[in-house]
Amino acid sequence: MELGALTRRIGQRSDAIVLLRKGLDGAARCGADALVARARDELRIAGARPRRERISGPESLTAAERRVGELAASGVTNADIARSLVVSLRTVETHLTSVYRKLDIKRREDLPELRQADESPAAQTIANGQEVT
Repeated sequence: MELGALTRRIGQRSDAIVLLRKGLDGAARCGADALVARARDELRIAGARPRRERISGPESLTAAERRVGELAASGVTNADIARSLVVSLRTVETHLTSVYRKLDIKRREDLPELRQADESPAAQTIANGQEVT
């Protein structure tokens, strides 16, 4: 994080943001609240808008990514996910690509860690032919 702050001060904002986001992620993993606050401040000064503290792992997923990931982990096809969430197939693919990257996985079969229960309510709703709300 200190390297990110220094990089920001010498005017290399984009490099600083990458370093500061990694610092924020590490501080959040350790539970270092003071460092988390400092990293967020430095990111704001650098022009970034940090929304989440984590950049990898399940905690880094957005609500939409988590919802799509859970449905995919439950065995629902991309087309069915798109229909039930009323989004395009490309949106589902984009969310799954982000989920794979953030979780450092390569295959759909590696998704079950997202599953909150054996059969999530959303997956049951889709299986019954209803839309998820």
